[in-house]
Amino acid sequence: MRTARPAFALAFLLVGACASPEADDPSATSYDVVEATIPDLQAAMESGALTARQLVEAYLARMDRHEDRLNAAITINARALAEADELDAERAAGRVRGPLHGIPIALKDNIQTTHIPTTYGALAFHDYIPPYEATLTANLREAGAIIIAKAGLTEFANWMAGAPNPMPGNYTAVAGYGYNPYDPRADPRDGFDDGRPALSTGGSSSGIGTAASFWAANVGTDTGGSIISPSNANMLVGIRPTLARVSRWGIAPVTLDHDMAGPMARTVTDAAILLGVLEGASPDPNDPATSVCTAPPGGDYTPHLDADGLRGARIGIPRAFYYDPVTLDGDDRPRGGLTDQQAALMAEAIVVLAEAGATIVDPADVPSFVNPNPDDNFNAWPLCVSGSQDRAGDAGCTVNFKYGAKRDFNAWLATLGDGAPVKTLTELRQWNTEHADDGAMKYGQSRFDISDEMDLERDRARNDADMAKDARLSRTEGIDAVLVEHDLDAILTPGSRGAGLAARAQVPHIVVPFGFASNDPDPGFPEGFDARPAPFGVGFTASACSEPRLIELAFAFEQASRRRVPPPDLP
Repeated sequence: MRTARPAFALAFLLVGACASPEADDPSATSYDVVEATIPDLQAAMESGALTARQLVEAYLARMDRHEDRLNAAITINARALAEADELDAERAAGRVRGPLHGIPIALKDNIQTTHIPTTYGALAFHDYIPPYEATLTANLREAGAIIIAKAGLTEFANWMAGAPNPMPGNYTAVAGYGYNPYDPRADPRDGFDDGRPALSTGGSSSGIGTAASFWAANVGTDTGGSIISPSNANMLVGIRPTLARVSRWGIAPVTLDHDMAGPMARTVTDAAILLGVLEGASPDPNDPATSVCTAPPGGDYTPHLDADGLRGARIGIPRAFYYDPVTLDGDDRPRGGLTDQQAALMAEAIVVLAEAGATIVDPADVPSFVNPNPDDNFNAWPLCVSGSQDRAGDAGCTVNFKYGAKRDFNAWLATLGDGAPVKTLTELRQWNTEHADDGAMKYGQSRFDISDEMDLERDRARNDADMAKDARLSRTEGIDAVLVEHDLDAILTPGSRGAGLAARAQVPHIVVPFGFASNDPDPGFPEGFDARPAPFGVGFTASACSEPRLIELAFAFEQASRRRVPPPDLP
């Protein structure tokens, strides 16, 4: 059965801040925020039909009605209404900071804020206020956004508990489980009935509140798919940018070789607006890698919202693995492929692309996906992420995540200073063990364990070699190779499946809502449980720094298809 949120976490939600506006309050508004876009909200505020205060009130009232079912937020900003008043005063005085002025946005709770606790989902950081805020937080606040809430996540971005007891998506010791608004019920299957959701919420970022219109959009972080997967699972547009296009400063890391923050929104337009603000006008001195891509003029991606953006585009269909199963030398069963429903959806999507003017190159297989030699095949080179992939068991996987998690996690903890509750990964593991009876490690901490055994000096050469192989299989013989071979603008991948290649190649990827497919886990649900279908989108991947072109493609596809629908039963 569904388990209740831990009692101590109720204090985080600040329920009093969510009280619905009184009916006789002249400032109250009946403005309908469900599916309202950022341009819609700005137009209403510019016309005087809506204020930032009324907008925050409307979102808080909506949370008050539905949050108990969804558990989308860890913390609500107790000053959200006061901040809205300040921004309304600025607007009245003629100062509008930009397209996010007065717009409520939520941040994944591994992104640091100094005016709201940042818990990372961990009991060790319960009620913690870091000494500095993330660069992207500063960019948002300077642009006039209201950080209305810290959204749920999988604890420490899902780098805590892997096999043999993997942590379910969107579970934290601080707040419990998050639930997908397209089917907000607990999993009833024996062995899975610990409160986890019946319909996956996706990766370690939460798209729940954005899908349910609790706020205008949210910011997630992605190491191996945790923007793309939850966006796909919650019928959102998600953009994982090129590595370091958005500053990583002030975000608890897994590994900086792959970590990236990006927008999650209900439309490509909203995601493009948010991306421009997240990126900022200039490189961040705290993250020198932010000079890798050049920001668009004025930080504005909206000129690339072109409904004709697919006309003349060349879109590749990487059949092998993504669409059709493949068998490698030595395999006893095939890898990859789609269900019949998923395949039918992708066939529809390809028709949409062609009718919008794109040239479809089919097949356009990724070379490292069709190489029969396992040593040269991307899908035979997994990440070391399970408890069994310690020093004795990591010969067949890349160690970068577990190596980087120790290197970058310890370096990040050092930036928090004396007020940090722990100073090293070792101390955090010890703290969790000592507080296991309080719920600090419901699913263990096998990923922390395999990371902490890494020796940063002795294992550096191994990590460098694995990173070089990652780059070869994901870029040189991967995404870059297929784009060049077929002269493509992008490849089209099903659902969230393109996330892994993009993350390891450090290139951008955009997922766009498109349809639904059956939620058929293995083992299956018990008789009598009528599982609702799962959202299923399409993804576009291209080369580094290609976000402007990908936004053109994604927007044109969105406008040609218009397949997003809001969650049912959330009036």
